[in-house]
Amino acid sequence: MIMSRIEARRDEDTAVTGTLVDRLLSGLPAETVLVDTDVTASYAHDMASFCPAGTPAVVVLPRTVEQVQHVMRVATELRVPVVPQGARTGLSGGANASDGCIVLSLTKMDRILEINPVDRIAVVEPGVVNATLSRAVNELGLYYPPDPSSWEMCTIGGNIGTASGGLCCVKYGVTAEYVLGLDVVLADGRLMSTGRRTAKGVAGYDLTRLFVGSEGSLGIVVRATLALKPQPPGQLVLAAEFASGAAACDAVCRIMEGGHVPSLLELMDRTTVRAVNDLAHMGLPESTEALLLAAFDTTDPAADLAALGALCEAAGATQVVPAEDFAESELLLQARRLSLTALEAVKGTTMIDDVCVPRSRLAEMLEGTERIAEKYRLTIGVVAHAGDGNTHPTVCFDAADADESRRARESFDEIMALGLELGGTITGEHGVGVLKKEWLAREIGPVGVEMQRAVKGVFDPLGILNPGKLF
Repeated sequence: MIMSRIEARRDEDTAVTGTLVDRLLSGLPAETVLVDTDVTASYAHDMASFCPAGTPAVVVLPRTVEQVQHVMRVATELRVPVVPQGARTGLSGGANASDGCIVLSLTKMDRILEINPVDRIAVVEPGVVNATLSRAVNELGLYYPPDPSSWEMCTIGGNIGTASGGLCCVKYGVTAEYVLGLDVVLADGRLMSTGRRTAKGVAGYDLTRLFVGSEGSLGIVVRATLALKPQPPGQLVLAAEFASGAAACDAVCRIMEGGHVPSLLELMDRTTVRAVNDLAHMGLPESTEALLLAAFDTTDPAADLAALGALCEAAGATQVVPAEDFAESELLLQARRLSLTALEAVKGTTMIDDVCVPRSRLAEMLEGTERIAEKYRLTIGVVAHAGDGNTHPTVCFDAADADESRRARESFDEIMALGLELGGTITGEHGVGVLKKEWLAREIGPVGVEMQRAVKGVFDPLGILNPGKLF
């Protein structure tokens, strides 16, 4: 009897999936609908650890706005959840599938529709890769600043969904500051346009900003109008070595208090420096406790670096080395870009935290993280967008070791608690997804959660858009 019930349930699930696929195929080319379970399983999750993922019923790869609208109409009719995805480079489980869902992968919608040098805008589809857009606008003397570490893979739609940041945020800001307008397919399949393509505009509620960082929970972004800047000169980089993390953080405070606007201000702790050396044999100073990398893309970067170097020395830097040219600068930045790969090589698996604190509390964040590493007997390397106070404590652990995995998760939570205690936020650029749902509730409080759920209810009354994410 038990087996017959199980078989009946399987037959029912198969019938539901069959109906769903048939309805999707009524308005989509066959090649856009994937049902092979070996293939669909590969779309189940992003790059986050400790985030549950379900089994999608089907994966759809639309190429047009109309095809996205058809998917959402079918999903509404059949009450099927939809999980939007880009390149799945996210680190919070925000793109993870739920059981029986439609995974809506937007990577095939990858056209740059317009680059306008006069209005300084680009109009793009969500599947455009960040680096592809950056190179295209560079050819016209323009610049799209947001540069997540995964910029060679991540998509503009994913960047918008998570409100991504990057190395240049200290001067140029995050993705939200470059999204002027959006075309969004709503849960019921209607198409809505938000925002503008003008330099200024304050008509009505700022729904564009509402969608940026919403992690696909309010609608499907199918087109974006992005602000561009004139391309700056090449940047020169300076490396400053410190005998303590506190001294390096003091230098950061002096730099920001002094009114300097570096194009980049990054910090690597001793654990990270040694991991990069082990991986790439770059010859970084093994004696350092903290390495600060600063850059300027001004008309006279050498003079700006000299002033910044003097501040580093006043804060106790043991060595200050300005790059002599752009090639040497790029070599120094390569060490920073290798940080997360190098830390992953330490144990095989990492949990990358994303806690942002006021710059004035940055030293306390580093010191607290070091105590947490000692408490849980773990290797935790810290890289930081120091100019933003945005730290990435990276917990290294062996996923095959159950006890070590448990300690890794507990240390991760304790790092987030430390960030909130210091007046910070649980995420500066990676998003909430599945990984930080409980912590979002702690940060914004019960009234905040209630209001955010109410907003979602307006845009997604059936709760079918990326369910189980955020809250």
